[in-house]
Amino acid sequence: MSANPQWDVSRALGVARLFHLVCGVRDACVAPFLTLYLRQLGLAAPWVGILMGAKHLVAAFWAPFCAFLAKSHQKRRALLAGSLLGSAVASLLMALVPPLDRELVYRFCNGSGSTTATAVPPPGAAPPVNATAAQEPASSLPAGSSPGVLEASGSRNGPGESDQETSSDLHGYLVGSVDGVRTTSPGLLHPVTSGPKGNPREGTSEVANTALPLLPGSTALARLANSSAAKGKAQVLELSLEGLRWTFILSLASVVFWELLTAPLEQVADDSLYEYLDFVDATDRYGSLWIWRLLGMSAGACGIAALVGQLDCFLMTSTPRGVVHFYGYSLVSVLALLVSIAFPVPICRQREHSDKSVKALSLVGSNPRLVVLAFTVFLLGAVTSTVQNFLFWHMSDHGSSELVMGFSVALSLLGEILLHPFKSTLLRKLSRVGTVGLGLGCLAGQLLYYSFLWSWWSVLPVQLLSAVSYGALWWALGASIEALATPGTERPLSAMFRGHFYGSGCSLGSFVAGFVAMRFSLAVLYQACCAALLLWLALFLSIQPRLPQERKINYSKLLAMEASDSSDSEQGTERDWLVKAMREEHSDW
Repeated sequence: MSANPQWDVSRALGVARLFHLVCGVRDACVAPFLTLYLRQLGLAAPWVGILMGAKHLVAAFWAPFCAFLAKSHQKRRALLAGSLLGSAVASLLMALVPPLDRELVYRFCNGSGSTTATAVPPPGAAPPVNATAAQEPASSLPAGSSPGVLEASGSRNGPGESDQETSSDLHGYLVGSVDGVRTTSPGLLHPVTSGPKGNPREGTSEVANTALPLLPGSTALARLANSSAAKGKAQVLELSLEGLRWTFILSLASVVFWELLTAPLEQVADDSLYEYLDFVDATDRYGSLWIWRLLGMSAGACGIAALVGQLDCFLMTSTPRGVVHFYGYSLVSVLALLVSIAFPVPICRQREHSDKSVKALSLVGSNPRLVVLAFTVFLLGAVTSTVQNFLFWHMSDHGSSELVMGFSVALSLLGEILLHPFKSTLLRKLSRVGTVGLGLGCLAGQLLYYSFLWSWWSVLPVQLLSAVSYGALWWALGASIEALATPGTERPLSAMFRGHFYGSGCSLGSFVAGFVAMRFSLAVLYQACCAALLLWLALFLSIQPRLPQERKINYSKLLAMEASDSSDSEQGTERDWLVKAMREEHSDW
């Protein structure tokens, strides 16, 4: 069989490693930084949560459907090529979405999204105004000016400049209510300038408001000023809301279309490779390929972050430097397309009309342990989505650059790789239930730590816990699912947990987290997620002893023992090894 080039296992594994490595670099160019780019466009936390929730929902249900169609119609290779090429083009659509406000891009450029006020205004922004100028008598106003202009802008600007500054002052209102501005952290509502005393232009406007009543005929002037300011703010508010609506609609359409093309790639590639190796009885070599994807993601996150950090805030007149993430994604997608030409895709001569997915779903409903694991995976997805969506926001508010963010991603992924050699020892010493409990506890500790970040570098030490809170946790969950699955349903059941249950949790978590972050703060969001995980951990450990025990006979040991037995009179020995096998199976729980 090795003489047939279709079944060259060494070559197939080499191509698969390269493909996973390149796809890891490709995913890391955008996935960790997508919500940070959406923030720079001017979208607040609820809108970003809706976008990411829609993205996870599409991935959870569209990918299995496309994988089924590709297998049924023998179009796997075409789907791989189409997904890579289409996603490369679709990612560029996000680069065409214009930012809502240029000042937001300057504010979050180079880690300037912290709560400290900047002394030098960004290019194109209005210069700071001397507050004493607002207290000058009305007779010093230039001809053609009115007190309404003075109140609206806080300076002696013309009507056009007044509208521009009023638009900047109203930007906080567009992404949240007035109460939200008072109770929410500055990074969530995107104020144009920040500081302990608020916007200097707003302070100047307040000085002007108090100065006007001291002028002769102050009552009439004040009424005229208030009327003029109200009309100007209403017009600017209408225009800004229109821009915000179009920014959100364009971003939503781009993200959904992009995910429709990207989602099927990973599952189709994994199914093809597994079936290829299963045909030549080499599936034992399939389990270590995920390491190459993590290596690629580590290199891609650090590389693209370092590249973006060397650029100016704008590449062109109105294009933020964050579009480099999408350009890099498209470029690496083309490279992955070239590698996919040699990717091992077996030819299925017989169509398998099976209902394995239905059997897997019915198995979940009939097994209490699988129901508990399903709730665990769903909650894990909901909590993980809050970290993936808003951790970089939290780091940006403390002055972190994108290079630090990329390095934090690399630390967590490399920690999983370094812990992998101890996987068997960890599962054997702690059991699967104990490892799940340890992973949930470490994840809760990480979330609590995130809520108390104090500096741009403070997130780095805790990232090493990701080796347990993500790596070991998923190893234990995967081993538990495989042990509870019936013959032939292992892969469909695992795909259902990682796709439907985990993806649905990520979608719901994104929807809810955006509004919680807007109403309270990111620190409160992470503390709430920590409390939810600890509550479920206590419930998970308490109900495990009350669940029915699964006693499965290891038939491979039975066949091996029957083949080695030379006498039929050794019933005691047979009983001993059978009891021992059942005890080993029970000890895993």
